[in-house]
Amino acid sequence: MRIGYDAKRYFQNQSGLGNYSRDLLRILKEHYPTNDYVLYTTKRPSRYLDKGFTIRFPENGINKMLPSLWRSRGIATDLKNDAIDIFHGLSGEIPMNLTKQGIQSVVTIHDLIFLRHPELYKPLDRIIYAKKFKYAAKHANKVIAISMQTKMDIMHFFGIPDGQIDVIYQGCHPAFQQVKLQAHLDNIRQKYELPTDFILNVGSIEPRKNAFQIVKALEHLDVPLVMIGKETAYAEEIKKYVAEKKMQHKILFKKVERMDDLAAIYKLAKLFVYPSTYEGFGIPIIEALYSETPVITTNSGVFPEAAGPFSYYVNPKNCEEIRHAIQAVLSSTSMQEEMKTKGLEYAQQFNDDVLAEQWIKVYQELS
Repeated sequence: MRIGYDAKRYFQNQSGLGNYSRDLLRILKEHYPTNDYVLYTTKRPSRYLDKGFTIRFPENGINKMLPSLWRSRGIATDLKNDAIDIFHGLSGEIPMNLTKQGIQSVVTIHDLIFLRHPELYKPLDRIIYAKKFKYAAKHANKVIAISMQTKMDIMHFFGIPDGQIDVIYQGCHPAFQQVKLQAHLDNIRQKYELPTDFILNVGSIEPRKNAFQIVKALEHLDVPLVMIGKETAYAEEIKKYVAEKKMQHKILFKKVERMDDLAAIYKLAKLFVYPSTYEGFGIPIIEALYSETPVITTNSGVFPEAAGPFSYYVNPKNCEEIRHAIQAVLSSTSMQEEMKTKGLEYAQQFNDDVLAEQWIKVYQELS
């Protein structure tokens, strides 16, 4: 098969949708190397130039001048000329006119946060996202949701029938599945000046992630919090609060660029706390499970689906619940061990070989 991909996020996003795209293509290339995987992008990439993939750009004048128009319309002709059997939109979009060119299509929809929580988005952005996602969901030959929660949202908001949507979970970077030697962990602890015992939170530091609630929950607990993620105005609010409460010694903001380093920090953490309001899936939870780090997360939405039956669930807005959960887990060695062991067992459904088999089945059914 020759499979084409919308690779905009693959090349341009360093986290989130970029990680999803790179992990998916890595998995497919490793497990099904005889297929041709062709990556279509509007800009000549400066990173992630993996061997084994063909990369295509807009070539003629109008497509070069208007790359967004090429991505939504003009690309269909190039796909036909490249003898692409299936086109996969990796981030909720597919180009128009694929059917006229006889090309089958798959679209991955990660979440519909802009519809579930419209207050978090600008009105114009909501309109644009809704139009693109709805078109893709209604015109793709197969819709892939990254969780049952997202599948239910697609059915609810777009009226797509159950049988048109498959759920294929998101994998995670192999760094989180590799054995960590103690010497390496010691070096990482020293490199990032990490305390002996600490709680970890990873993800963009923005209101819907509720990192502020963790900070408030820790105000009267003697345990440090390490926060890793893109900082926003919300992060500045947290820092101001931390300074006012004189908590700078135990609320630590760290910047980590290497995935291997991040995986080691997960392994070093005593506990991973992730009280997000809404996610399409919540890949940091999976990273924690693979790292054998106990998880405390939100008691609704996708979170029980991602974290499994042996994680600890809380109301993400309730600081007292979060505080109690942290105390309960840290005070019980037996609870920690069960959460580590059972969490790792639960994570095996996100293994590369499992996901690769599910993906190739989708493609084969369309080819």
